[in-house]
Amino acid sequence: MTTAAVRARPVRPVRSGGSRQLAGTGTLLRFALRRDRVMIPLWVAVNALMVLSMPNTLKGLYGTASERAGLLRQMETNSSLRAMVGPVFDDSLGALTAWRVGVYAGALAAVMGLLVVVRHTRDEEESGRQELVASGMVGRRASLTAALLAAAVANAVLAVLVAAGLAGQGAAGAAALGLGIAGAGMVFATMAAIVAQLTESARLARGLTAAVLGVAFVLRAAGDSATDDGSSVLTWLSPLGWLENLRPFAGERWWVLPLFAGAVVVQGAVAYGLAGRRDVGMSFLPTRPGPAAGRLGTAGALARRLQRGSVLGWSIGFLLAGVVYGGMTEGAADLVAENDSAREIFRRMGGQAGLTDAFLASMAGMLGLVATLYVVASVLRLHGEETSGRAEPVLAGAVGRLRWAAGHLAVAFGGAVLVMLLAGLGLAAGYGHRAGAVLGACLVQVPAVWVVGGVAVLLYGVVPRAAMAAWGVAGAVLLIGWVGPALDVPRAVLDLSPFGHLPKLPGGEMAWGPVLVLTGLAVALVAAGLAGLRRRDMSAS
Repeated sequence: MTTAAVRARPVRPVRSGGSRQLAGTGTLLRFALRRDRVMIPLWVAVNALMVLSMPNTLKGLYGTASERAGLLRQMETNSSLRAMVGPVFDDSLGALTAWRVGVYAGALAAVMGLLVVVRHTRDEEESGRQELVASGMVGRRASLTAALLAAAVANAVLAVLVAAGLAGQGAAGAAALGLGIAGAGMVFATMAAIVAQLTESARLARGLTAAVLGVAFVLRAAGDSATDDGSSVLTWLSPLGWLENLRPFAGERWWVLPLFAGAVVVQGAVAYGLAGRRDVGMSFLPTRPGPAAGRLGTAGALARRLQRGSVLGWSIGFLLAGVVYGGMTEGAADLVAENDSAREIFRRMGGQAGLTDAFLASMAGMLGLVATLYVVASVLRLHGEETSGRAEPVLAGAVGRLRWAAGHLAVAFGGAVLVMLLAGLGLAAGYGHRAGAVLGACLVQVPAVWVVGGVAVLLYGVVPRAAMAAWGVAGAVLLIGWVGPALDVPRAVLDLSPFGHLPKLPGGEMAWGPVLVLTGLAVALVAAGLAGLRRRDMSAS
């Protein structure tokens, strides 16, 4: 039977009881949690620490009632900052915490949920492991159920940590914020479950779900920019807007929670229905066949073809983020102009120059921190190609390991330059002044991004089983760079991150020494990783 015939005539599920359909779910759930024993705790810890560290930070920033009242007045008229973090509904520390990090914590939970679900559904089918598992006494919907339960466990733990950690600010508000963050995570987890049924590629499933998350963030930002109370229709169209309209610590709207529950139930039902109407490995939107005569003559061309969608998505995202942050520069300077503590945090993040330069430097640094996620994901594409078995037929031809790896690494490290260049262009366009200085501030982040990418190459080449720990390195760098200045951690802790050694531009002096040292370190890490890849058994992953 041809592949087309299989696609046209999906296998009908055996009419049996629900228990038969879910047989083996517990075993698969334990296996999923074991496989993600590093990734899930890391995502949960970073997210929880970001939220729980905020009350003390805000207490230092806005310690008096008059300062908090002034913040509320500023946010009513500052549409650009409302687009970034949402409106403020109350001046308590709990409400300010929900305002400052609630949307971002929900977005991080959404990313965690979609990664977990796609990893244990479409990734398993693409690698062929799901077919092997399905040949045993495993129900048709067991793998999907286990993936959703793994995401639910992760989000439940996150909700408990947030609720327990913020209980001192108000038990009801803490519970509402924890449930809202977990609800946002599960909305996108079930959405990923639907997309995993529609697409034939795990990479495409992750990309499409992440794109929907990006649209949700843009809708919320547009709605909050238009109104100061979260009442815009655009805000209500976004699950992240539901999270802020839950209003933790500000007269909780408990009736918003059923929106999360309803979306999870409906999307989960759709995913289960689709899963029962297709064959393992198939999809409702199959990949188009390529031309009869191949057009990819080199390993580098293949790598660019495989990663072009990811590079395009990250590039567009960084360009738009740069425009948004650039447009916020003047408003941010006005907001903290009379707050000594806020000015000090911006200066710790961006240097000791003027406030506007410090804000621009801190935004460039934040974009650089996010770029570490791109470079790690791009480097680990090598690991995915190897574990899925797709690398083997490539290497069976006249292609050496180093040439094969070099193609992907060129995309990873060259792409890091591209996304930071576009971020700089967007930041300069949004700000409207000093384009050269702003562009230089973004490009100077590249050596630090390369160092994190070099660590990923080293782990993959030398200890392939620990390759996923590169996400832990990126998470630690993000945590130090984002939370460290706000908590005024010791300089020795900030120096653990490569970003702590970069010159603070614009406004500061350009120091070539640290930049060259970090570049050399990145080269050394990549060389060591490639040396390990050349010597080891490719089946060691």
